[in-house]
Amino acid sequence: MTFDHLRIWNRALGALAVTTALSTGVVAAESDDAKTQTPIKHLVVIFLENHTFDNYFATYPNAANPKGEPAFVAADGTPTVNGLTAGLLTDNPNAANPQRLDRVKSDLVTCSNDHGYTDEQKAVDGGLMDKFNLLLSCTDNLALDYYDGNTVTALWNYAQRFALNDNSFGTTFGPSTPGAINLISGQTHAIGTFKTLDDAAGDLKGDVLLAQATVIGDPDPIYDDCGSPDQAGFEANGALDNHNIGDLLNKKGVIWGWFQGGFAPTSVVGGTAVCAKTTIGHPGVDPGNPADTVHNPISAYSAHHDPFMYYKHSANPHHLPPISPANVGKTDQAMHQYELSLFFDAVDNGRMPAVSYLKPARAGRPSEQFGSPVRADVSGRHDQPSAALALLGQHRRDHRLGRFRRLVRPRHGSDPEPVERAQRRCRRRQHLRHPCSGRLSWALRLRPPPAAACCVALGQAKFCRPHDYRSDLDPAVYRG
Repeated sequence: MTFDHLRIWNRALGALAVTTALSTGVVAAESDDAKTQTPIKHLVVIFLENHTFDNYFATYPNAANPKGEPAFVAADGTPTVNGLTAGLLTDNPNAANPQRLDRVKSDLVTCSNDHGYTDEQKAVDGGLMDKFNLLLSCTDNLALDYYDGNTVTALWNYAQRFALNDNSFGTTFGPSTPGAINLISGQTHAIGTFKTLDDAAGDLKGDVLLAQATVIGDPDPIYDDCGSPDQAGFEANGALDNHNIGDLLNKKGVIWGWFQGGFAPTSVVGGTAVCAKTTIGHPGVDPGNPADTVHNPISAYSAHHDPFMYYKHSANPHHLPPISPANVGKTDQAMHQYELSLFFDAVDNGRMPAVSYLKPARAGRPSEQFGSPVRADVSGRHDQPSAALALLGQHRRDHRLGRFRRLVRPRHGSDPEPVERAQRRCRRRQHLRHPCSGRLSWALRLRPPPAAACCVALGQAKFCRPHDYRSDLDPAVYRG
């Protein structure tokens, strides 16, 4: 994330007050037991990527505070988080211990970390979280390393002012596209017809599983003028079709929008939109040296970051604008997809949608290749007490994988069940909708006893593991 990008988020945060409740834009009924001091009328989701909770908040609220760097001192009474304990910092089950990333260029602009769909599953190692050294990068064990409040100062300041959810987990593996599609639909495979277009290299198989009609990599959306092969998308097959959160919001008449940097086309050639806008790379890194190659121009729009473009019925192929500024968030030719600046225009003019998804331009997302971490303080006013904001991320290594470890949790301290009976119970409760969908939520609810050798299908791999609990992975697993 860059300084320019940070100014954008400061402006957004200056217009929003984040409360402890979330809503999809529908206010609770005005009954005595439903009234709240600040009923939520607007939800804003800032969708970032490439950094997990541990990567940004591993040691929160304790920063190293080395001399010469902005100090971070948490307010009295700040609770600790489910981050890296002293044991995980000094005796980690991975091949190396996590290292603190500093305010030097080599730590702010790093290589892209391996976030392949199957590679991440291997790193997770059936829930033991001890094979992240297998994720390749030009920096050894980069996936294990973390920033603190001296570098991502803005995020740590956000955490001081707002709610910090340290137990929110994604439900899919892989790079940007599976995460984006999963964000709006909860799965990444085709229910109707799966449309694909390969490139000359014939490497589409690295982005999709054709036999399973499932997206696992970063194909561009096939319905986007500004995309290019490899491409994929979903369309209807008779009554069968994929649906997403946009369909549900439209059905309820909720005003909403996806706002993305670089979305507005720079030209139209033969009826086809051209997205040629560029931005400066890493403007907050080494700002006194504009000739540094990290500042080379970067394409602003990334087609595979817009999940709604993968659905034929919800795509805006030609990147058409709304018919008027007052129509932002309403159904028209824009199909609820807009240039990022239209969100701020709507806020400034009292037309803020009930639900807004914000996606920065490529140079503004916190990516190893394109954007650097946040390194400034929060400022701004808070004049929207009816708004809630969610800041989401994905990729990299975390010390825990949702509730997957519950596969090896004892049942209230009781003796283990016979293995055969436990295995039958596992099979009965295994409700993955599709073996390659990336939807883990049902699998993560399995809670067999330690002796059980349950198998859980994750993507193409199947993890079958008897009790092999590692106490250093989660000291709190036996609480309660």
